[in-house]
Amino acid sequence: MLGLSADLLRAVAAQGYARPTPIQLQAIPAVRSRRDVLAGAQTGTGKTAAFTLPMLHLLSTSSGRHRSPRCLVLTPTRELAAQVGESVRTYGRHLPLRSMQIFGGVGMGPQVEQLRRGVDIVVATPGRLLDHAGQRTLDLSRIEILILDEADRMLDMGFIHDIRRIIDLLPRRRQNLMFSATCSPEIERLAKGLLNDPIRIEAEPRNSAAETVEQLVYAVAKERKRELLSHLIRSGEWRQVLVFARTKHGANRLAEQLGWDGITTAAIHGNKSQGARTRALADFKRGAVQTLVATDIAARGLDIDRLPHVINFELPHVPEDYVHRIGRTGRAGSGGTAISLVSADERGLLSGIEKLLRRRIKQEMVVGFEDTGAASAAPVTHRESERRPDAGRAPHKLYSHARSSKQDPGAGASQRRAPGRGTKSRGRQRSPRI
Repeated sequence: MLGLSADLLRAVAAQGYARPTPIQLQAIPAVRSRRDVLAGAQTGTGKTAAFTLPMLHLLSTSSGRHRSPRCLVLTPTRELAAQVGESVRTYGRHLPLRSMQIFGGVGMGPQVEQLRRGVDIVVATPGRLLDHAGQRTLDLSRIEILILDEADRMLDMGFIHDIRRIIDLLPRRRQNLMFSATCSPEIERLAKGLLNDPIRIEAEPRNSAAETVEQLVYAVAKERKRELLSHLIRSGEWRQVLVFARTKHGANRLAEQLGWDGITTAAIHGNKSQGARTRALADFKRGAVQTLVATDIAARGLDIDRLPHVINFELPHVPEDYVHRIGRTGRAGSGGTAISLVSADERGLLSGIEKLLRRRIKQEMVVGFEDTGAASAAPVTHRESERRPDAGRAPHKLYSHARSSKQDPGAGASQRRAPGRGTKSRGRQRSPRI
């Protein structure tokens, strides 16, 4: 199928995937042909497998085994690096290829030791990768394939200078792949300077949300948002809710307040240590934590199987971030609901999001929480589909990100009502350290 090796197809079949997604149908043959690729793909469409499978195929069928890596995958966040690394291991389990992840928040010693033993594929965030390059613990002179995953987010986070520094360390002759959920002039400029006569793939329109996601706006006074959020979670009997806040402090405060309401909650953001972020996510996935409050940076790359609800507690300032947020639900053909709590001062942000999507988002109000100043809509009560966490889900039959059934060994059984204190992040001023 799609010209992939038998060993790769065996690994795909073991994950229970029956047919490729649209992005995979187009991207896999293009990558296998060794052409540069610029692909527009929403989150949750199976894009990780779209570049991981053909990359593994090319590396396994070409000669050469060195200590230095042959493929470099750059991601904007630690969580996405971990997710891509897991997919590489899962799909490549029958291949003689070695892979590793490189990101901050953990010690460099084990990473240095693994690099010394030799590795074929490195999945990394830009900051820690440059640390290794600067200390000469990593040789990038043999890279054959460069992949930029969620390139738009890396530019949003200020990584453009780091990306250019990394590119200067690579051999000029290589294959380049760029995957981006949104399109912007900055992405086009980066692609023009990086890609050589690329194949352009638009499996689905960029700057748009998946059709499997039901989008709603609830108009509410700013000071009553937390009260409404608690009401929605408890009255709807929601068991797994991802909530987005704008700031780290706001995420901590909201998690603490939801804990006071009797809703087990954890927060993840850039100031949390990598261990704390990993434990919080593991607790959320296994149901020990009912609600996870996250910032945009920390939540990038979260892949939670059939997540039913995403809540925008505050609208993002950048409209494209809205697309990435709600892409955490409705993944791989499953249904999901994305609700935005919009106060009067956020009407301009909502207009910007609707302009990007080229459509109006359905607006409603919850009885008892009406705010006519935020948006005009007829009051409604909860519908049956909101009470049933499994409503609207479709069978999972697509090649998608590999998911591990193992629990995080550091994830305890305790449930927290308020998050712990994070550690202060460090990094260069021009780029966020991740």
